[in-house]
Amino acid sequence: MRYRISHRTRYSYDEDVSDSLGIAYLVPRQLPWQDVLSQGLTLDPATDDCTTDLDYYGNTATYFQVTDPHRVLDILATSEVDVRAEQHDEAALAAPWESARPVARPDVADAWRVQDLALPSSLAGQTAEAHAYAAASLGPGRPVGEAVTEVMRRIHADFAYDKTATTVTTTVDDIFDKRAGVCQDFAHLTLACLRSHGLAVRYVSGYLATTPPPGKERIVGADATHAWAAVWIPGDGWLALDPTNDQWANDRYVTVAWGRDYADVPPVKGVIFTEAKTSTLRVEVDVAPVT
Repeated sequence: MRYRISHRTRYSYDEDVSDSLGIAYLVPRQLPWQDVLSQGLTLDPATDDCTTDLDYYGNTATYFQVTDPHRVLDILATSEVDVRAEQHDEAALAAPWESARPVARPDVADAWRVQDLALPSSLAGQTAEAHAYAAASLGPGRPVGEAVTEVMRRIHADFAYDKTATTVTTTVDDIFDKRAGVCQDFAHLTLACLRSHGLAVRYVSGYLATTPPPGKERIVGADATHAWAAVWIPGDGWLALDPTNDQWANDRYVTVAWGRDYADVPPVKGVIFTEAKTSTLRVEVDVAPVT
């Protein structure tokens, strides 16, 4: 599948901003299953102080500073990508889940590289409740692909999708307490549950191409960013799980960045210098299939 993506972020203030510094994770990754055909990022007001670099996980980070006084900052990222559904090795998915823990696999060359993704992170704490929740699916010797998929399906069934239930700083305890959240929360819950048993799991940010109801046309700009989780499978790579939609990631998923949790790869974050009392944020995302 080929997609043309537009992601606009607009900040508005009631007084001038004299200095705006930011980091954006908006450039899709080049991957074995994803080809980035084009990409660009523009700011208004324009600035010459804008550069890109790769972070520790290989994500493209765009750093910028706008020093012209402004009351609106507009960030527009565009790209075109080809995405293929990942293929997985059935034998690797059938291995006991215990053998997929990095600490148990000194025979695998890259096991040490993923060890940090088996550790707790600020938004995916390995709580006792998360450990107990996952234990119901991680029976001794159970195939890793089957076990982690069941955890994904249980989260989808047990937790309601509710945009009003959580914020970007919601903890795993909060998610269990409210039994509700959004894609970011369900990804964090998956991380907490599986990491608490020693598996390496990364938080993935990107886009999910939506399909309009039968007989309805696509609404341009109505899409949104999406988040899911991916589990390290020795001998196979990473199995991407989307608990929000109860499915493995496929050719409708565009990968932008990954890390320990949302705090590593937010679409945009930064600092401003202003005496403004109020501000508004508006985000418009469009993921359009290219025939």
